[in-house]
Amino acid sequence: MKTVTEIARRFNVSADSIRHYTKLGLLSPKRDTANGYRRYGIEQERRLRFLLSAKRLGFSLKDIQKILDMAASGDTPCPLVRKLIDQRLGAIREEMRDAQKLMSRMESASSDWCGLPDRTPSGESICHLIETWDSANSTGDPTSVAD
Repeated sequence: MKTVTEIARRFNVSADSIRHYTKLGLLSPKRDTANGYRRYGIEQERRLRFLLSAKRLGFSLKDIQKILDMAASGDTPCPLVRKLIDQRLGAIREEMRDAQKLMSRMESASSDWCGLPDRTPSGESICHLIETWDSANSTGDPTSVAD
């Protein structure tokens, strides 16, 4: 049985992460009756290894909890895992498309600004580079602006 610090070191994560996973119910350590310390056994190490692998695959802690709950009820979580990863793949593909568009806009702006001089802000302008680029490239669609 390992303490929070020992299991954190073993898996190369912070003790705060272990405490967080425990607070969320993803890990269920035993309490040492002598001192009240949380003790993590083999089963908890197995769960933590699973949790960290799932996180590396892009699953959220909420997703991991659903998977663990399904497995604990005796049902196979595999269909859920397939569904969740397919949904995440779709979201990642969309984020990548958006990032590519942003990169193109940034490259265009950088290229456009290459020969322009620096200017001091005035009462009508904050940074003429952005303002000039915006007026030349505005689609009029406020949703095309990234947050």
